Amino acid sequence: MSTNMSERKRSSQPRIIKTYEFPTMPEKQSLGQFLYDTKSGRVMGRTAKSWGQLLLFYTIFYIVLAALYAICMQGLLVTLNHQYPRWQLDESRIGTNPGVTFRPRAGGMEGTSEIQYVAANKTDVSVWVDLINEFLEPYTDRTKLPPGTNQVICDFVTNPPRKGVCAFDVSKLGPCTAEAGFGYNRSAPCFFVKLNKIYNWEPDYYDNVEDLPADMPDDLVEYIKSLKEVERKQIWISCSEDTKSEEKLLGPIEYFPSRGLPAYYYPYLNLEGYLSPLVAVQLARPQPKSIINIECRAWAKNIIYNGGTRNRLGSFVVTMRID
Repeated sequence: MSTNMSERKRSSQPRIIKTYEFPTMPEKQSLGQFLYDTKSGRVMGRTAKSWGQLLLFYTIFYIVLAALYAICMQGLLVTLNHQYPRWQLDESRIGTNPGVTFRPRAGGMEGTSEIQYVAANKTDVSVWVDLINEFLEPYTDRTKLPPGTNQVICDFVTNPPRKGVCAFDVSKLGPCTAEAGFGYNRSAPCFFVKLNKIYNWEPDYYDNVEDLPADMPDDLVEYIKSLKEVERKQIWISCSEDTKSEEKLLGPIEYFPSRGLPAYYYPYLNLEGYLSPLVAVQLARPQPKSIINIECRAWAKNIIYNGGTRNRLGSFVVTMRID
């Protein structure tokens, strides 16, 4: 009896029928309808209100982003000093071992370490002469210096004035001048050795003739001994043939204005008009039509030297070929 009543109650309740809508292909639109739908008034699928909300959101977003960037940059600039770096010498990533490099280099600072040309070809010669002239332009043209530069000619007795810098005298470069074509047209090319600048770094000189390193070249030792004691405070430069052949291809080498970088150019303090000192190296009679590898090294007690093809320190190798 109860069973029949429950069945009648269930049968009297309305039956719920579930229907499922299947996706339909959207109506195809032309480009003109996409840009502006005349039926719905939408522009590129959005109403005017939707476009306004979107533009307002991104306007606020980029204003906030720019403000955060400006705050971060301003906070960074407050910690910087335009005169000297915050981290110096051992505390810096640069460290205390200056790099040794040379000019001219084809392709700029990171260019090749090869100098190859035909001495009888004026176009070949002019390429290298122009590179050197471009490098020496700040040394020869004082109009290229910043306004107010206080440059003076120094020596081992005369120190530069306060906030002044020592000028490099290009008139003492011997045959390594623009007038002489830097020797390239005479198969006696010059290149210029320099040290990379490290703020507040001071060399520890080999100025005691009784304390010179055993591997220092004999001709450099004799040169140091020939100088007055006050003139021995220099970072010495020596170049030698690095070719593994027993045949001597390099010939005699001459250095101008001396065989070192004098003490009065150091330390580097980022003063206006400072120019790195140079040593002009001339190969007087290199063997033509031969590949000559030349290693040049800087000598100071606090310049670490490491030869080889990897992790080279305190020196460089330049490959020379004159046809």
